[in-house]
Amino acid sequence: MTKHVAVLMGGISNERPVSIASGTGCAQALRNGGYQVTEVDVGYDIAEVLRELKPDVAFNALHGRYGEDGTIQGVLEFLRIPYTHSGVLASALAMDKHQAKIMFKAAGIPVTDHTIANRAEVARSHVMAPPYVVKPVADGSSFGVFIVKADQSHPPQELLREDWNSGEEVMVERYIPGRELTCAVMGDVALGVTEIITDLSFYNYEAKYAHGGSRHVIPAEIQPKIYDKVQKMALKAHAALGCRGVSRSDFRYNDQAGPDGELVCLEINTQPGMTETSLVPEQARHAGHSFEELVAWMVEDASCNR
Repeated sequence: MTKHVAVLMGGISNERPVSIASGTGCAQALRNGGYQVTEVDVGYDIAEVLRELKPDVAFNALHGRYGEDGTIQGVLEFLRIPYTHSGVLASALAMDKHQAKIMFKAAGIPVTDHTIANRAEVARSHVMAPPYVVKPVADGSSFGVFIVKADQSHPPQELLREDWNSGEEVMVERYIPGRELTCAVMGDVALGVTEIITDLSFYNYEAKYAHGGSRHVIPAEIQPKIYDKVQKMALKAHAALGCRGVSRSDFRYNDQAGPDGELVCLEINTQPGMTETSLVPEQARHAGHSFEELVAWMVEDASCNR
C-alpha cells in the first residue's frame, strides 16, 4: 500500500521562504519515489488539518520557531503521526544554542566561550572583549547575527531596532577566525565534511540562500585527521542531544592556531535545509544517495517517540 506523506512546510517563522523551498523540493522527490504526497502550509490550525488529512507520515520540512523547537513535534506526538527528524527534547535543546552548548561541553565537544545577556545591554557596551559574535539564542538561518571586529568601538545598534523579533536575550560568543566546516549525520552515519566559502562577512542568510552567495567544497580540503575529527564530533553532537534521522553540525576551524589548529562546534541543526542544492543533499549525493533516496530514507525512518 502506498504511504500517504504530509509534507509540512511554510509555517509562521522568519524562515518561512526557506521552508517552502525545502518542502516543495522534498514533496516532488517523494512523488517521484512513488509516495502519495500532500503539501501542507502549516498554520495555527495544523492539528485540525492533520486530523482530517490522516497521513501515514509527516515529513517535517519546517524551519525556525514552531517547526524545529519541539512545538510541531509535540503536536505530532499527541496525534500519533510518525514524523521525520528529531523529537521534542532534542529539537528544543538544539534550537536553544545556550542549552545545546551546555550539552556539548558535558559530552566533551569543544565549544566557544559565551555569555547570555539582554540585547539592550549588549547594544550599550561591549560585554566581552572584541572580536566576538552576537546572535539570537533561538533562531536559525543566521538571522540577527553580527560580528564585532577587534577594532570596532561600538556594539551593533541594530539590536535596538523596534522590529527586532528574535528574543530579548542574545548570545555573545568569542569569535573564532578561520574556516567554516559542516557535517551531516544520517541515522548513525556521519556523511562527508563540507567547507563553506563565501566572499561575504560570514555565512549569513544571503550567503546561504542567494544565488552565488557561497561555494561548497566537498570533501573539504583539510588534513585527514581533522576531517575524521569533524565527522566524529558531528556524531557525538547528534548523540549528545538525542537527535534522530538527519542532522547537520556546524564548526569553525582555525588552522593557524597551533600544529592541529582549533576546532569548535558552533551548533547543530535538526531541520537542515532540504533543497537539492542544500548542504545535506549534497553530502548525501557525495555518499552515493540521490535526493529521492535521501527523502525516502527519511520517510521510512519516521516514527513517534523520537
